[in-house]
Order: sequence, then C-alpha cells, then structure tokens
Amino acid sequence: MTSVAVAGVDEGRGGGADRSPGGRSLLALRIGTVSDWLESERPAWFSWLPVALGAGIAGYFALPREPGLWAALAPLPVATVVWLSCRRGSILAMLAGLLVAASVGLALAKIRSDRVAAPVLERRMGLVEVRGFVELVEPRQTRGERLTLRVTSIEGLAAEKLPRRVRIRTMSASAGLKPGDAVKVKATLAPPSGPVLPGGYDFARGAYFQGLGGIGYALTRAEIDTKAGSTASALLQWQAAVARLRQEIGARVTASLPGQTGAIANALITGERGGISAATNEAFRDSGLFHMLSISGLHMAIMGGAVFYALRFAFALVPSVALRYPIKKWAAVAAIIASFAYLMISGAAFATVRSALTITIMFLAILLDRPAIAMRNVALAALIILMIWPESLNDVGFQMSFAAVVSLVACYEDLRHRLLVRNAWPEGALSNIGLFFAGIVLSTLIASIAVGPFAAYYFHKGQQLAIVANVIATPICNLIIMPAALGALVLMPLGLEGLALAIMGFGVNLTIACAEWVAALPGATTRIAAIAPHAFLMMVSGGLWFLLWHQRPRLLGLALLLAGIALAPFTPRPDILVGRDGRLIAVRAGDASLVALAAPQSGFELSRWLDHDGDGRSQKEAVAAPGFRCDAAGCTAKVRGLIVAHPRHASAIAEDCTRADIVLMTVPQPKGCTAPKAVVDFFAVRARGTHALYVAPADQGRPPRIRIETVADSRGDRPWSRLPWWATARDGAANHDAGQRGAVAIRHPRSRLWAFAATPEFLASQQLPRADIEDADPLADPAILDDAW
Repeated sequence: MTSVAVAGVDEGRGGGADRSPGGRSLLALRIGTVSDWLESERPAWFSWLPVALGAGIAGYFALPREPGLWAALAPLPVATVVWLSCRRGSILAMLAGLLVAASVGLALAKIRSDRVAAPVLERRMGLVEVRGFVELVEPRQTRGERLTLRVTSIEGLAAEKLPRRVRIRTMSASAGLKPGDAVKVKATLAPPSGPVLPGGYDFARGAYFQGLGGIGYALTRAEIDTKAGSTASALLQWQAAVARLRQEIGARVTASLPGQTGAIANALITGERGGISAATNEAFRDSGLFHMLSISGLHMAIMGGAVFYALRFAFALVPSVALRYPIKKWAAVAAIIASFAYLMISGAAFATVRSALTITIMFLAILLDRPAIAMRNVALAALIILMIWPESLNDVGFQMSFAAVVSLVACYEDLRHRLLVRNAWPEGALSNIGLFFAGIVLSTLIASIAVGPFAAYYFHKGQQLAIVANVIATPICNLIIMPAALGALVLMPLGLEGLALAIMGFGVNLTIACAEWVAALPGATTRIAAIAPHAFLMMVSGGLWFLLWHQRPRLLGLALLLAGIALAPFTPRPDILVGRDGRLIAVRAGDASLVALAAPQSGFELSRWLDHDGDGRSQKEAVAAPGFRCDAAGCTAKVRGLIVAHPRHASAIAEDCTRADIVLMTVPQPKGCTAPKAVVDFFAVRARGTHALYVAPADQGRPPRIRIETVADSRGDRPWSRLPWWATARDGAANHDAGQRGAVAIRHPRSRLWAFAATPEFLASQQLPRADIEDADPLADPAILDDAW
C-alpha cells in the first residue's frame, strides 16, 4: 500500500528519470522495495522504540555543555507535530515516531538530571566530623566497612552546600551498625573522582545520579550520635528493618558454611559480597564466572522460575484444581511475589531492581496470555527502565545485559520458528535432557559473542575460556545452588535450613573449583587495547540491525559489525600521559609500550593506563622499563624525536624550558617558559585532570605536531564535571595543534601573579581526588557482568 503511493509520487515528478520496462522510475522501484520490506517488518517496529529513546539519552550525555531545560524540551513538540502530520501506519509515521522517542529521551535525561541535582564537595576536606544517618553498611573482606551516610552536617560546611549523601571507608568496623542509625565519624572527604584518562570510566557521573556528593575514609570507627536532633525517615526505618533481616539471614548462612563457601552463599542470598576474598574474585573474573557472584538476571530468573514451576507442578498434582482454575497464572503471580521478596532480601541493588522488573514483565505476559520470552517483552523492559532511569544507558551492566538478552531471544525465536515450521521439535525424556544441555552450550556461546565487544571496550580484557567454565558451572548453579538457596530461605523460619545450605555449599565448592581450574589454564585471559568509540558504535549498531530485523536486509548489520571490528585495532594511543597530580608520567618507548615514572599513591591510575593500552605488565615492570634518564634535578625522555622533560627541582626548570620540546612540571609555569612546543603545569592537571599527548612526527618539512586531550575536555561542562572555581582555559583547550605556535598550556589566569605565593593548604586542597579501586573500577562490581548470563 505504501509502496504504491510512493511510486506514484515519484512517477509524477520524475519524467526525465530512467524508467524500468514497466514505466516506473528506478528510484521509485528502490523506494518501493524498501517500503515493502519495512511494511513486512511491522512486528519489529516496536523493538526500535527503546533504541530511539536511548539515542536521545545518549545525545544528552554527549553534549559538551549542559543544555537548558527548554532547549532540551524544544525538539519534542516539533517531532510530535511531524509525527501527527504523517498518515497513521505509514513508513514515514514510523520514522517520525522514532524521532519523537529520541526527543523524549533527550527531555527525560535532562529532567532526571535536574531532579537528582544535589551539592557536591568542591574540594578535599581533611579530617572533619561528619554526621548523618546510615543508609548502607558494606563489610569489607580485609578490614573495616564502607558506610553510605545520609548527611545531616559536615564540620566547616554550610547547610546549603551539604551533599545529600557521602560514602566513607572506615578502617575499623562498628559492631551492630545498621541502616537508620544516627552516627558521627571523623573522616577525610573529597569530591567523587573523575576518569583516570580522557574518555575513561567516569565514577563522578554515576555518583551524581546517586546523590553521592563525596567519598572518603576514616581511620576510626563510626560512633552512634546520641545528640542527633531528628529521627530517620520512614524510608530509612523500612531499610533498617530489611537490613536487620538480611544480617540475621547472613549470620545463619555463614554459621553453617564457613570460609569462602559461606561468603559466596551469603552473596547469592543476601547480596552481601564483602566477605569474598580478592583471590576468589580474581579466579571468578579470569574464568568468566564473575557474573555468578552477584544477584541479578541469572539468579533472579532461576529463583522466580523455580517458584513458578514448583507451584505449577504442585497445583497440577491436584486434578480438581488443575482442571478448573488457571494454575499457570496462579504460579506466575506467586513468582512475581517471590521475585519481589528476593529483591528485598538481596539488598535491592540497582542491577537487581532492573532484573526484577524484567522478570516481572515476563510473568505479566503469562497473565495476559502472551509469550513470556519475546523480543517485544525485552523491548518493553528496556523502555520502562530507560524512562525511569535514563542514566542507566551509561551503565555497563545495562548494556551488557540487554546485549545478551536481545541476542538470546532473537536466536531463540528464530530457532523456535524453524523447529515448529519443520515440525522437528524433540520429544521424549532423553531428547529434552539433550536439548537442556545443548541450550546451555548454545546460550553460553551466544552470550559470550554478544557481550564480547562490551568487555573489550570497557574492560580491555577477554576471557577466552569462559564458555568452558560456564558450560560446567551453569548447570551447577541452575540445578543445585539456587534451588538449594530457595529451599534454605523457605526452611529458615523453621530452623531447618541446615540440609539445604549443605547442598548449596556443595554446589558452591564445585563452582569455586571450576573457576580456579579454568583461571589457571594457559590462555584463559587476554589483554585488549582500547577501542575507538566510533568503532564500538559501529559494532553495536550493526548488532542491533542484525538482531531486531527478521529478513535478509538484516545481513547489512553484519557488514557494519565487521567493519567496526576491522577498525578497532587502529585506535590511536597517546604518546605521553600526565596524571591528575602531575607526578605520574608515562611515555611510549621505542617498542610501543608505556614506561612510567613512579609516583606515590598512583598504583590504581597506572594500572588503568596499562589496561587501556592492552598491556599485561605489572606496575613495577612498567616503572622498571628503560625509557627515562633521571638525576636529582629531574628526568628526560625522547618520544618520536622530541625531548620530554620533567623537572623535579627549581634549578632544572630554566634549562628544560630552553632545551626541551615538551615540559611536564608539578609547579605553575614560569612567565618566561615559552620556548617548548607544549607545557603542562601544576594548574593544568589540577584543573583539567589527566593529559594525553599525541605526537605526530615531522614529515616533509613540517615540524612535529602535538595534540593534547584532557579529562575535562572529554567530560565537558556538565553538573557532574564542574571545573574548580579558579580554573579557566586562557591559552587554549585540548585538541589544539602546537606545531606552528609557541608554548601551549592551560594555566590559571593569575598564576603569574600569585601562584607561587599560594599557601600550601590551598595547593593541597586543589589536588584532584585519588581514584579508589572500589569506586572507580567497574570491574570491581560483578553486578555489571551478571545480567549478560
């Protein structure tokens, strides 16, 4: 219908165009063919709504500056008018609808950003008294605990500048501390840390949407605040009641199952992972089983599915009930209730909430007599999550989760269609058992392929033997661990959970043995260098095109995906990296590997640089590698024919400013230091974070060119990435070309007048917060990886 109308319009306008034997222009034929194809794909149109919504949200986060509210809302009425002007049900209406969805995404992201806005610490604050109500207590495996506090006061900070909440790592645990308690603690606080290199993981952005305005540490334990003038809110009181229940359940689990077995069992029941050791985490990570340590998609599906099938089987045993009542729907309602209860017991982390919402939609489909596993349900779940929490689009767990689920559902629907059309669905017990294990192997393979680009892009690491580990561990989790966990929860009120926990512990021990065995095999992991954003976007776009459509044009998606893979290895890597305090410096040696200068408290930052480079060496090896020549006055190195100098003493600054091409200093740039092609000084790194310098060597008479990228330039001017009050860029910003001009630096505008007279306290306060591995490393949280399985 649509193709005829389009062809008619083209015929009337294209009198001079080439025509086919039938009299229609070739352009009209092509448009008609595309229209016919899109018309035949009408059932898949809905699946593109969350993609368009996500595109609008991504557009908001990609803006270099924060838009005004009306500017973010303006595209929506325009897109709506265009949509309303199109004939309903036409191809143009579909495209206009996607435009409306993208405009809604932009508007929702802006509204959400304004709604969660709260003060963030502007500077580092040393040893101040913090008072507030405990929202979350997270025991640590080594010592102490991590507290999230709803702040009521911070010493030396006005009420209007108080963050909504702060997170503090204490070195000593406080016995019996629970959510809802009013506490006080002496802590050192700092703003949430930003990326450790341009384009890296931005912890501060995630903290902004959590209302987390500060992070820090305390050397002493938190104390109950007996002088608290107010009581906890009703929500905190509810959280306290749930927390006490979780603590009691966890204590009974660890009493029955000591050691790492109990720590993992506790993590799978209550969501508390603090007792899992670093060695166990590393074994599960390297084997590709890290997702099993967090309650999320896999465990929520098993728990809800176990309740659904168990109750449906029990009802079926009573013919008078099974023949008269919709027992399938009864079981679905019970599964929804059980999933919500499990959500509460597990701590209601964001990944768990997302999984519970997705599984609830699946069971609601059963109540409405719709297929539970369908691409429409997956799209609906993504649509709801993005509309409520637009920032979840940036969450690695969200991306990997839906990448895996979309891939699995697409393959499942295609396989089901083929088997039903050929009437080849297997029958018999042995066939179903074989189908079960074949499904595990196939699902593991599909999920591994689907999340591979995300693991490479975000984590720069691949688990080559993840399929082997998951083929062994997934049946153990499905058939032993989670059913036993459900049995333990059911029997715990009666005090009879011992046998169920023993069975669960047996399954956990088998999984630990599997993880350690696979992680120790040669070639279990591989390092992957950073991938350019445009190559990653091509992979994701190609994958979506291939999975969401059903007919032959979907193969174009494979071409786009392969093109992204082909471009991935050609991502440029920085030749020089300067850390956020100016002391940590790395240069690219002749063998293309990084050589670093050691700096205090910079281990995490250097390890992330090596990961970004796809370098499996340790920090000590990177520091010990040849490349720098150092003496008491400073260090020098050669990069692509240019001399790089790092003066450590005032006596070396004058000489370095005269002889070196690039000067990296930890003090403000002197007025006369203009000869170098590029200068990065004290205020540059403290205002704009890590600097990445790219050197293009001299070519055909052209002098070497230096391009500088900074963390501040990659983040933009957004609510979660405000520059210090004193910081402005006068001499240029990142991405500038230093080849044809004098020294390039980003300095404080008055640094020549008063920088050297600044007090030590001021200089110390301007040091950017050091990245905490528990905060700034997405690999530290297995919930990110869990939904992919």
